[in-house]
Amino acid sequence: MDKQCNAIFLDCFAGISGNMLLGALLDAGAPEELLRAELTKLPVLGYELTVSRVDKGGINAAYVDVQVDEAVQVHRNLADIIAIIEDAELAPAVKETSKSIFKRLAEAEAKVHGMPVDEIHFHEVGAVDSIIDIVGTAWALDYLHIERVYVSRLQVGTGFVKCCHGVIPVPAPATAELLHGIPYYPGEIAKELVTPTGAAIAATLGTGFGSMPDAFISTKIGYGAGTWELEIPNVLRLYLGKLPAEVVNENDSQTQEQCIVIEANIDDQSPESFEHVMSGLFKAGALDVWLTPIVMKKNRLATKLSVLITQECQEKITEVIFLETNSIGMRFYPVSRTKADREFIVIGLPWGDVKVKVSAYQGKICNVAPEYEDCRKIAEETGMPLKVIQQLALKEAMSYC
Repeated sequence: MDKQCNAIFLDCFAGISGNMLLGALLDAGAPEELLRAELTKLPVLGYELTVSRVDKGGINAAYVDVQVDEAVQVHRNLADIIAIIEDAELAPAVKETSKSIFKRLAEAEAKVHGMPVDEIHFHEVGAVDSIIDIVGTAWALDYLHIERVYVSRLQVGTGFVKCCHGVIPVPAPATAELLHGIPYYPGEIAKELVTPTGAAIAATLGTGFGSMPDAFISTKIGYGAGTWELEIPNVLRLYLGKLPAEVVNENDSQTQEQCIVIEANIDDQSPESFEHVMSGLFKAGALDVWLTPIVMKKNRLATKLSVLITQECQEKITEVIFLETNSIGMRFYPVSRTKADREFIVIGLPWGDVKVKVSAYQGKICNVAPEYEDCRKIAEETGMPLKVIQQLALKEAMSYC
């Protein structure tokens, strides 16, 4: 039997928000009782989750509503939200997906406000309802074993919307940043139909955008309701289905991510300082950092610093290089990047758990790697050789692959 890939197609004719997507996933089969059990693992208080059935323009849909007690809430920055997610006993895949969405959202907000990512306070976006929507969506996708997310053109709406910063245009500036490279149109409805949270989820998880993929076979349809009463049904329609693996692999092999490489030749700088430089670059959003020994003019030994980045963080990366190194100039050029798919599994060893990253390309496993820090911790606590812990974790992981 041909291998099938679990996929969803989001029909965003009335936009997308976090609660609309979560409602659609519940309507498509994610159990509400299990969702509630997972959400209780989050160390957040002061909210009440309600899931109900509503009629939107003749379509019966699941409506997810999070009522928040504002008196006990505080503004949160990215580090606060990451800590909340890390402290919860959630599956590694759910944590990674949730953190990726919030990081994408923080980068967009930071660019709009001209501030470093770690200084952004999320205000509405960082409220408990967005944490519930994003973590709940990540859990539901994991529960349904969704491997690919395809998104239609987005109707974003028109007009203006009030927020804590004042009156802003639709789409909101952060939403517009998140929708780079994603097809959308204003339509004729004077409402905010795509929220920053909805845009962040689509931008972070979207495999393809536009029309439903060829050969997609729908097995179930779920509807998630929005808050507005509109002249059209205010729902997100989610098609749950499958794609032949060969179609997915063919599409993936043609998908490349556009990045930038920044390079700087650095001499007369202590090698010890590069650990600090690299740490700062990763905090500023670098995808990868590497050092190459080189020989400059007059046979001076030096180091070439190379940084792989997305365009959004180019200014922050440039600032780190100028402030933290002896470089007085740098060069950059565009590159294309193809990534293997990756997921984390947790291996239980007698002395503790070890996360293992499993990577695959075109449906074939290409690498299995135990996380160094988990293995190092066990080695220090037990006195066993680090390489033995790594080998045991790898052996155990291979039985799952």
